[in-house]
Amino acid sequence: MNKIIKFGEDVEGYDIPVLNEREIRATAGILFLMMFIAIQLAAFAGDFLMIKYAVIIFLTDMIIRVFINPKFSPTLILGRLIVRNQVPEYVGVKQKKFAWKIGLVLATVMFILLVVVNSYSPITGIICLICLIFLFFESAFGICIGCKLYALFYKEKTQCCPGEVCDVKAKQAIQKTSKVQLLIVFGFIAYILLTIFLFNNRFSEKPFDLFGIESSIH
Repeated sequence: MNKIIKFGEDVEGYDIPVLNEREIRATAGILFLMMFIAIQLAAFAGDFLMIKYAVIIFLTDMIIRVFINPKFSPTLILGRLIVRNQVPEYVGVKQKKFAWKIGLVLATVMFILLVVVNSYSPITGIICLICLIFLFFESAFGICIGCKLYALFYKEKTQCCPGEVCDVKAKQAIQKTSKVQLLIVFGFIAYILLTIFLFNNRFSEKPFDLFGIESSIH
């Protein structure tokens, strides 16, 4: 039973149970894509069917991760298959469990409101947005927002963080950002805002069918 109900895996060279961050990032990408498509259908097409299934999948997966074993999470298994040829990057389990508990709470509220009660409201909208932000940061940047919150709630030092962000160390030259680079970023933002100001009315016009294909079909 202890081999089944367990959080994290024992890896030689590590004093604590760990998880493979590469698998987790791949899984976050899968869940982000699923939730994003489902939310788009609900918001713009008024079709809530996919998001109900997405919430059930998300909630079930979180229950398995938190209460049984991440090793048996269907989405983490898919993530493992996707990155199986990549060298593992290990992360401590405490902060991940805390982050997934947050996901479990959010998914439970969504399940009750959206699936059981069959309702939608600003609450479900905000929760969907929070989930998307969490998943996007995890998959795109390797930043676990829930893990950052763990460090705020618990004073103990977080162990084994992805990219060794737990360890205080000087940045290498390739990691530093110069003033010129920052000016480029701000200049690019100003360029985008100026483009919107000058061309927004023009860009708002619906494009015409260049070859008249749509009209010929109808």
